[in-house]
Amino acid sequence: MTDFNTVLNPGDVDGGSITIVVEIPAGSSHKIEWNRKAAYMQLDRVEPQIFAKPTNYGFIPQTLDEDGDELDVLLITNEPLPTGVVVEGRIVGVMKFIDDGEVDDKIVAVPSDDRHTKDAIQSLADLPEQLLKQIEFHFNHYKDLKKPGSTKVQSWGSIEEAKQVIHEAIDRWNEQ
Repeated sequence: MTDFNTVLNPGDVDGGSITIVVEIPAGSSHKIEWNRKAAYMQLDRVEPQIFAKPTNYGFIPQTLDEDGDELDVLLITNEPLPTGVVVEGRIVGVMKFIDDGEVDDKIVAVPSDDRHTKDAIQSLADLPEQLLKQIEFHFNHYKDLKKPGSTKVQSWGSIEEAKQVIHEAIDRWNEQ
């Protein structure tokens, strides 16, 4: 497998576009992660089905979040995308998130060319409120069987806040 961090870049962040590598398809209870050192996708664990991901889950190449992993992305599509697919995404916001005491923010994005919705989703305000509630509920509770109370969605942030989080993660990548 190709090392995504050597062949891809983060995208045109200032222009609102990011490169996304899908790790976990929406609806999956498999915790699949990019193993940066070995350059392959790896099944980390199988979660209970009640904690299946409400969106596609992936990362932005050549970024590092404060937790030491690539910056996570919640990619909203009308159907699940397979592991390893690369998507050009449009930034719509950020979910400010704490996982076990560490900042672990999630960028929220949609495909840059979404003819299904006629590119109707431009910001978090364009997403159904119920979807945002489901995402928040998932991330507040997905570790409850093992470590209750260890995760907390703090807030939702704007596109500009998301861009700032991404730029900070790019800077961390470049400093390593």
